This record gives sequence, C-alpha cells and structure tokens, in this order.
Amino acid sequence: MAIALGHPENGYYRKADPLGAAGDFITSPEISQIFGEIIGLWAAVTWQQAGAPSLVRLVELGPGRGTLMADALRAANNVPGFAQALAVHLVETSPVLRDRQRQALAKTQVEWHESLSDIPAGPAIIIANEFFDALPTNQYVRTPEGWRERRIEIDDDADCLAFIATDDAPPPGTIPSELAKAPVGSMFEHSPNRQAECTELGHRLAAEGIAALIIDYGHALPGIGETLQAVRRHQPHDVLSNAGEVDLTTHVDFSAVADAARGAGARSWPPLSQGSFLTALGAEQRTESLASAAAPDQAANLRTGLKRLIAADGMGTLFKVMALTGADAPPPAGFETTGMILSE
Repeated sequence: MAIALGHPENGYYRKADPLGAAGDFITSPEISQIFGEIIGLWAAVTWQQAGAPSLVRLVELGPGRGTLMADALRAANNVPGFAQALAVHLVETSPVLRDRQRQALAKTQVEWHESLSDIPAGPAIIIANEFFDALPTNQYVRTPEGWRERRIEIDDDADCLAFIATDDAPPPGTIPSELAKAPVGSMFEHSPNRQAECTELGHRLAAEGIAALIIDYGHALPGIGETLQAVRRHQPHDVLSNAGEVDLTTHVDFSAVADAARGAGARSWPPLSQGSFLTALGAEQRTESLASAAAPDQAANLRTGLKRLIAADGMGTLFKVMALTGADAPPPAGFETTGMILSE
C-alpha cells in the first residue's frame, strides 16, 4: 500500500487527481456542499467551547481537491470571530492535488505540509475525512500453529504479485485477546501507520488542545475479516493488479484509533454513524433552507446529495465519525449523549 499509493514517481496519489466522475471514486465533500458546511460549523462550535482562542490552526489531513475546506470556511464566516482566528494548514503529499487545492482556496492563506508533525504548535482543530483508510495495513492469518503474517511477493513464474503466508508471528499485543483463538483461516488487519498517526494526534491534543474529527468507513470494534480493497473507475478491482494505478484502502478499526489516542493522553468519544452525526448537526434543515431558495434542478440535487450522505443503507451507516479531544474537554457538538468513552 505504501509503495503503490505513495511512491514519489509512480504512486497512485502522486500522479493524478483520482476524484470525481472522471476519476476512480467520489468523496462526501464532492457529493454535497452540506458536508463541508456542517463540519465547518462543528469546528466553530468546538472553538467556542474551548474559549474562542485568538489563534487556532484549522488542519485537514488528506484534503482532496480542497472542497471540504472551502465549504467549511464559507460556513465559518457566519460565526463571529472564528474566521479571523483561523490559520489554515493542509497535510498533502500529492503535487497534483495541491494544485487543485490552491484553486479551490485561492482567496485563503494556506500552508501546506508533508505530515502532521510539520504543523506548528498551538491549539488545533484537525479534520481527517477518508484519510486513515489509505494508510498501509498489515494482515495476519490464523493457522493451526497460531497467527502468522500475510505478505505480498513477486511470483516470477506468473510475472505478477501474489499473497504468501509466512512463518512470522505478529508482534506481542497486535492481536486483541478476544481474537487470539479465532477459527483457523480467520484474518485480522492491523495498521501500525494508523496507530502512529493517532498517537501523534493524541499527544498533540493532550498538550495543545482542541479537537480532531475523523470520518471514514470502518467498524467500531475489532473483528476478523479482510477489508483490503481496490477501486478503479468507480468499480471494484483486483488489489494486486495495476499497482500504482488503482486506489487501495482498508476499513478503519475505530477502537484501535481510540486506544492509540487515549494512550497518548487524549480523550476519545464513541463513533457515530455519519448519518446520525450530520442529522444531529442540522444537515436536513440546512439542505431545505438552501433548496427553498434554489432552482428546481439545484434543489433536487441538494436533496439527493444529502440522502446519499445519510442513508441508512449506504454512506450514512458505513461511514463513522469519531471525535478526539484533550483529556478535560467537554463533549464535542453531536457527541453529547454518546455515553462511555470507547474501549474504556
């Protein structure tokens, strides 16, 4: 995944814009402006809850075309003082997508960075929409002898990539105790890269404040099963074919995200479905407000877009939303009634 997606010359995200109808996939910000606007308002409320500091860094990890940030900033302009307090930072490694972001945010002063660690110190609101799913993931298979790592090699005879089983056991603590004796043939995915990013997030929030919002497809609790998938031109694709030409992702284990952040001193709030989160923050009301003043075709597009984002049989349930905060922070907007902290 690391090579296929991030190789400096041949990596999938380094070469082209993969988004939109002419690309390989579409994300929530591209489906409806409501998505970014709601996140912008969430960020503003979070800033207010933190005492409205005079400077806050609004950071997006993997910002795509810059659509989410543009919509969020437009909504932020409606909250007195918030836009004036913002310093916008984007973590993006793709030169092609950086160019698209410059176009979308032409009227905004933006700083670009290669990694989260490059962001200057200070209170920050960090947004990660479909960022963690693309981080490299390890796979382990349960054999009669125990859990063993699955890897990829070059099959010289067939001149292609192939999965192989190894004799290497996972590092201690990798497999959750409840899965230690899963049936033979079971598969478990673990992403050290994801854990490292979440640990860094946790350290930052614990030391500096304010909050992070993670939106991605995945599961709330650890489980067995393979989720590695490839997409090309909006269709499923063989994960080992056309490396560097297809998108590769795995589902996010939100319990692992929470554990890593909490281990670094932050607080995690149990994940909500995307549909529940957007609905709780007024996405339906905002959509109707815009639709009532729009031309009929625009109004229909607004309502259709929102339905795609919140539908229980689609993105509304598949996608989860998790908040991370400093240890003593109040519940973020939308998370007031979510109960116990995940995995505590």
